Amino acid sequence: GIGRAVAVLYAREGANVAIVYLPEEQSDAEETRDAVESEGRACLLIPGDVTDREFCEEAVGRTVDQFGKLDILVNNAAYQQHQDSIEELSDEQWDHTFKTNIYGYFRMAKAALPHLKQGSAIINTGSITGMNGSKSLLDYSATKGAIHAFTKSLAQSVQERGIRVNCVAPGPVWTPLNPSDSPAEEVAKFGQQVPYGRPAQPEEIAPGYVFFASEGDSSYVTGEILTFLGGGTTAA
Repeated sequence: GIGRAVAVLYAREGANVAIVYLPEEQSDAEETRDAVESEGRACLLIPGDVTDREFCEEAVGRTVDQFGKLDILVNNAAYQQHQDSIEELSDEQWDHTFKTNIYGYFRMAKAALPHLKQGSAIINTGSITGMNGSKSLLDYSATKGAIHAFTKSLAQSVQERGIRVNCVAPGPVWTPLNPSDSPAEEVAKFGQQVPYGRPAQPEEIAPGYVFFASEGDSSYVTGEILTFLGGGTTAA
């Protein structure tokens, strides 16, 4: 998905990478590590759950111990589950979506900030659903809207420290997350609503994360939401 594409592109640009992932995604994480190492860079795997505050602190600590510093934080963890109506959306799902998608971002950013120096960057993953909404992704869309506001607010909070905070907000992207809980007929039509007539590939989104990570390219950019919409607009 997007996380692997970004990790590989960062490695190609010369960065060592630490990857945080759920333990059940071990095989995917190992494939990503192999891809990063094939670019000649080091890759640290850190299994755990970003809904756990102590784990977030541990993940940052392990990264700094391994590489000696931390320059870029990418918050990309996400959970989504389609529901046809608000009546079908359980409190448990609502809580889990928020704890993963926005609590996790807050906790990782809070843990990382003491280690980030002037010129560092935090990059969050938003979504077009956070702007336009989605009738079947009520909780997910709400968290993405929160991520956009969190990005802008945190950017203002740390601007004087020389730390940039931005957000990449894709439209439809062909990742394991998006079609995972959809019927086959909907998967076949996924992304056809945009002018390009198809979903993006993760590799088409990853350069946005490189732009925001590069102080040379984005030194005057903070608090921005960069959309990748295949010719679409942010109007509902």
